[in-house]
Amino acid sequence: MVNSNAMTEPRTFSKEDVMKKRPASAKADDPLSSWAEGPAKSAIVQFVQSVVEKGGKDYVPPEERIATFDNDGTLWVEYPLYTQLFFAADRVKELVPKHPEWKTKQPFKALLEGDMKTVGAAGVKGLIEITLAAHSGVTATEYAEKAGQWLRTTQHEKFKRPYIECVYQPQLELLAYLRAHGFKTFIVSGGGMAFMRPITEEVYGLPPWQVVGSSVVSEFQIKDGKGDLVRSAKINFFDDKAAKPVGIYDHIGRRPILAFGNSDGDMQMIEYTTGAAGRRLGLFLHHTDGDREFAYDRKSYVGTLDKALGQAEANGWIIVDMKNDWKRVFAFEGI
Repeated sequence: MVNSNAMTEPRTFSKEDVMKKRPASAKADDPLSSWAEGPAKSAIVQFVQSVVEKGGKDYVPPEERIATFDNDGTLWVEYPLYTQLFFAADRVKELVPKHPEWKTKQPFKALLEGDMKTVGAAGVKGLIEITLAAHSGVTATEYAEKAGQWLRTTQHEKFKRPYIECVYQPQLELLAYLRAHGFKTFIVSGGGMAFMRPITEEVYGLPPWQVVGSSVVSEFQIKDGKGDLVRSAKINFFDDKAAKPVGIYDHIGRRPILAFGNSDGDMQMIEYTTGAAGRRLGLFLHHTDGDREFAYDRKSYVGTLDKALGQAEANGWIIVDMKNDWKRVFAFEGI
């Protein structure tokens, strides 16, 4: 069976609790204190300094300082499978009595047996099938409550910490650093908007309207005398690969000048960002630290970093090496 690692005594985290986990981002002497000195950190600092220098050749007015970040594998952990899939897995287990066919149908069978490699091998199509089946018919309000509660009370198998804490401290610092210099920061993720939004403001400082992601077709209905949106089992928009620039255009309306991803699924967002005139910066996080986090890239069934890794140098993209460029991965390290 799938082990969702739910805590024996569920813990909930308020906004204040999460903020306490983020002290390093506020250090006055070095706002990027979890970043090691090196080419990656220098590229970020030099870029920001250049675009905020009034009168400089690379100056960008504040209203055009847009930075977009992928979420899975860029801001929070995505291994051994995407966080949202584990959330869906718990719901699938609850629904099995009503869907006995799942016990023999792939990828549901593998999911129920905890065979994550087979689930991953099902590809995007299989992952979408599981995610859609898990929460169709649920209202938007119910879904947000369930997602938020799950993220606060379910532990990651390796780290033994709630998923809400499995976010990268260096990225929290970078988000804060960019905002301190007049940037507007956005998430642009293949993950579901409705899944991320319940916690993005308290964890990343990003309100719901600064979260762009995949969505399902929803319908307004009156349930129990109250109006709400009801989720269906149909994809409305899948915000991955070439769809990411479309999502940026539709939701944000301005081309970013900085974009940060971690996989080939982010290539088009990086290309869209760096392909225009002016000073621009594209970054990819390379997961190279199997001790503090995970090590994976070209052959991984999640967060595959292959083409982008090979094309980075020619395109001037910065590869951030987790093992060497981050002094600290999570806020809870050393606690």
